[in-house]
Amino acid sequence: MNRIANTANGHRAKVGNKQIKKSGGVANYPRHSLEKVLRIPKAILDQNAGKECSEAECARYVGVGCHGPFRVEISSAIKYGLLERPSPGRLKVTDLARKILRPQHSTDELDGLRQAMLKAPVIADVYHHYRGENLPDRKFFENALVDTFKIPNENVAEFINIFESCLATAKLVERANDKLRILDVSEQVQSATTTEERIRKLGKDADICSTDTCFVMMPFTAPLGEYYLKIYEPAIRKAGLTPVRADDDIFGTGKIMDQIWSGLNSAKVIVAELTARNPNVFYELGIAHALQKPVVLISSNEQDVPFDLQHIRVIYYDMSDPFWGSKLIDKVAENVISAVKNPEEAIFKRAVE
Repeated sequence: MNRIANTANGHRAKVGNKQIKKSGGVANYPRHSLEKVLRIPKAILDQNAGKECSEAECARYVGVGCHGPFRVEISSAIKYGLLERPSPGRLKVTDLARKILRPQHSTDELDGLRQAMLKAPVIADVYHHYRGENLPDRKFFENALVDTFKIPNENVAEFINIFESCLATAKLVERANDKLRILDVSEQVQSATTTEERIRKLGKDADICSTDTCFVMMPFTAPLGEYYLKIYEPAIRKAGLTPVRADDDIFGTGKIMDQIWSGLNSAKVIVAELTARNPNVFYELGIAHALQKPVVLISSNEQDVPFDLQHIRVIYYDMSDPFWGSKLIDKVAENVISAVKNPEEAIFKRAVE
């Protein structure tokens, strides 16, 4: 397993065997990397045949004192779903930990690591928020962690180290043009929270009603033009808004640009399909940014995203993935809701400030 995680600003931080310095306040996320806390169930399996034991016995198996820091590590292991408490003061290795540490099939270890990461509070939320996207530059990532995920400022650096270590351990990240791209394995891994539950949770506090519109900017010709009915319309309706596309809904008598302006100006949020660099899409995108409208950017090819837009959130989809359509529907729905709730992540002016 990797013992070094790349941080978003290019630095590297050891988080495998070296305990991260704790800051003040109570954290509801695991305070240790997934790789580190695996040593606890491993010690129980190796030295106690995987049988239930006390915390003191567990500490002795690991070779540390049964003091506060070790109890925090136990808490982290429980958050990843690697340990459970059958009764107060007692510990039991879970089936998930056995799957990782005693794999029966070639895919068990990796599948188990991914399941463990997606069980972890906050870590799973941040993963789902950015899956299929490049991890933002450090400044924007830190702001989102504080503003969207309510992580205290003094805990942000610790959280980023742990999060990126988990991504590396679970092989959920790849480097794309000097950016860290978070892989979307939502269809392959069963997480604690289903997609439908997550979308309902996101939309619960959002100021959205069915009369709110989402304007879709995309090419009209096939194959991209066909994605409106197959992908974007169902995704936007799933988010609770009414989808609008120029050629289907507002082209008619009168000046076309007047109608596009009206559609953009009245929309609560906008979706832009950037694949193939269609000039009309980019023209409309410039208008949307001038209007300071939140825009959800989407592309199947990073080369089609201009350099000055790459610091804004962009959904990337891979058509070689057999699940790409269902993944994209869910991801667009979530990002539309997120753009309404947190427009600072999707408005050009605020992003560059």
